[in-house]
Amino acid sequence: MEQLLPPGPGSEVALVPYDEDWPAAFARERDRIRAALVGAEVHHVGSTSVPGLVAKPVLDLVLVVDDPADEAAYVPALVRVGLALSHREPEWFEHRLLKRTAPRVNLHVFGTGCPEVARMLAFRDRLRDDPGDRALYARVKRGLAERTWPTVQDYADTKTAVVAEIMTRAEPPPP
Repeated sequence: MEQLLPPGPGSEVALVPYDEDWPAAFARERDRIRAALVGAEVHHVGSTSVPGLVAKPVLDLVLVVDDPADEAAYVPALVRVGLALSHREPEWFEHRLLKRTAPRVNLHVFGTGCPEVARMLAFRDRLRDDPGDRALYARVKRGLAERTWPTVQDYADTKTAVVAEIMTRAEPPPP
């Protein structure tokens, strides 16, 4: 992984209650991205996409492009709408991450047909549809947020076991 921007402030994980404005905030970001990249496929993922779930106040979005490695095809347009290329992970589905600090946005870029996009959408939909799994995930997140982490990514990585457990019950999205 190549980190292009300095890490964000601190390793504290601050969860907040679900904000009813998050869907509208997503719609604004989606529209901004689609204005820059006409017809772009953009999804709201992560905890802010799940009504009733506690979350870090950062919108996680997924942008699907033909080839994430072809940064010239999309990065300049996204920079013009206020995003900055933060990470390159060619070893993980050619993933790219762009960020904005106000409002806080993480834009994950993957290629068409990438299985990680299907996994993210299936996980989101499972949490939206199943109150038991949503409560389980919230409990685990709250417990982990009480700890101090070297980086916020360490917090995210530690959720892997509960995510895997919930994914065993998730429906894959239709092709």
